[in-house]
Amino acid sequence: MAFDLVHYFSEQSMLQKPELLSTYPLNLRQEYIFDLNALILGKLIKLWRKDNNRLYKEIHTIDALYIQEVSRHLTTSPQNQSPLDKKQLEQTISEILLLQLTELKQLDQTGNLGKIGLNELFTGQIEHLSGQADDWVWSTNQLTELLGSKPKIQEDISLDETMKEFNQMVHTAHHDTDNHTIDSHSLEPLQEVVPTWSRIVAPLLALAVLVFLYIQYGHLVG
Repeated sequence: MAFDLVHYFSEQSMLQKPELLSTYPLNLRQEYIFDLNALILGKLIKLWRKDNNRLYKEIHTIDALYIQEVSRHLTTSPQNQSPLDKKQLEQTISEILLLQLTELKQLDQTGNLGKIGLNELFTGQIEHLSGQADDWVWSTNQLTELLGSKPKIQEDISLDETMKEFNQMVHTAHHDTDNHTIDSHSLEPLQEVVPTWSRIVAPLLALAVLVFLYIQYGHLVG
């Protein structure tokens, strides 16, 4: 398994560049910086696939114009849905891209990776990036194979809505019973059953109450 670059780069961004997005609360700062690191790393993977010779050269030269070109392209992409304003976004992307290129250069030099080693490193990042960001990130950097990889958070089941549905079921059962030609004075009033609710057992409780009503009805008409 390849070294997890996106988390490593995010940690280094927080440590090495404390000025980045420093006006935001810590949780938002961490979220924005992580998303941008995923955005930039994904773009580097696409650039490596397109022309690894050029990107390998850029990693070792770290040209300011190249950084500006990539940063502007990501910032102005219509798919980019970052909440940051464009000026702040481009500046932040440039700073993080510079950090990533610098770190990749050091990794290459320290580990004698070469193009083959870097290729393995980039290829292995897909597994680490999968599910780590919203789809706008992958649309912006064109790493489209990761679209839909982030699990969707299911909306919490509304207890109020569940209770309304249950009460409606009980009301319908009572209504059906009352429609039969039975002397109402001979019926003993049924007491409302209020079970202990939880989202997990709610359907079972509803079924149990309906069975209870059916049995009671059988006793009354028997």
